[in-house]
Amino acid sequence: MGNQKPISDAAYLDRKRRELTQLQDQLRKTSDAAEAEETDIQGDAHTGVQEYEDDAQRLDILEKEGNLVARDVKRLARVQRALEKIAEGTYGLSDVSGQRIPEDRLEALPDAVNTLAEQEASERTA
Repeated sequence: MGNQKPISDAAYLDRKRRELTQLQDQLRKTSDAAEAEETDIQGDAHTGVQEYEDDAQRLDILEKEGNLVARDVKRLARVQRALEKIAEGTYGLSDVSGQRIPEDRLEALPDAVNTLAEQEASERTA
């Protein structure tokens, strides 16, 4: 890890822990609601006479919901990692380089676990 020191301000870390916990709850609720909606859509597909257009619309909705759920699952994993970093005492340091993540990035994305440059590089290679 780099030679940067993690954030040690207890009030700041407590505030971030609360923000991350709220975000985690919100992402879980969104995921649960999307799964319930998918179940409803699939249930509707098995009842009554169906038109091809209805099936196409259902598939489109399911695909869009699936993409949103996948995005939320990735973000939920980052939120959980950020909460782990608070518990470990490494919150605010990049998982990749150990360098300090700028505070303005943490304010905008409390679940950031890498610097912006590292995140962009990761997304380019993915």
